[in-house]
Amino acid sequence: MSTTTTTVYWTSADSPFGPLLLTATPAGELTSLSVPGQKGGRTVQDGWRRDPGPFRAAEEQLAAYFAGELEEFRLAVRTAGTPFREKVWAALDDVPYGATVTYGEIAARIGAPRAAVRAVGGAIGANPLLVVRPCHRVIGSDGSLTGYAGGLERKVRLLTHEGVLRP
Repeated sequence: MSTTTTTVYWTSADSPFGPLLLTATPAGELTSLSVPGQKGGRTVQDGWRRDPGPFRAAEEQLAAYFAGELEEFRLAVRTAGTPFREKVWAALDDVPYGATVTYGEIAARIGAPRAAVRAVGGAIGANPLLVVRPCHRVIGSDGSLTGYAGGLERKVRLLTHEGVLRP
């Protein structure tokens, strides 16, 4: 029985939140973006290869986003999730800059019943691409700023940066 291992490339990028950990496939597809202290965030593992090469576009776009010059990321990504999670993540990709949606609205967008709101929340919480895949734009049905794997303070800062909240 043989096992195939894929090299994971990684780099660190500066941000207003501190260093971001980015991982990618050998083909340069972004597989994760984690912030310091993130719930469920990735950490560098033995055998990973540090190489900034595959991340040039991501670093340029992140810098432009944080400078207020970019509203939509255009990056090659590859995430691994259940079919349900992939549907939820695809719906997140459609939430525009400066807008918010509720967990119930995401459930409706993917054709899930209202009762699936908790499962939608779980899928959003498992999003491996913070900032790039805008899970920070999802709020509670009453308008409250509910959980964010990167921490509620970062969610507030991202939504303020995008003009959803006032400074």
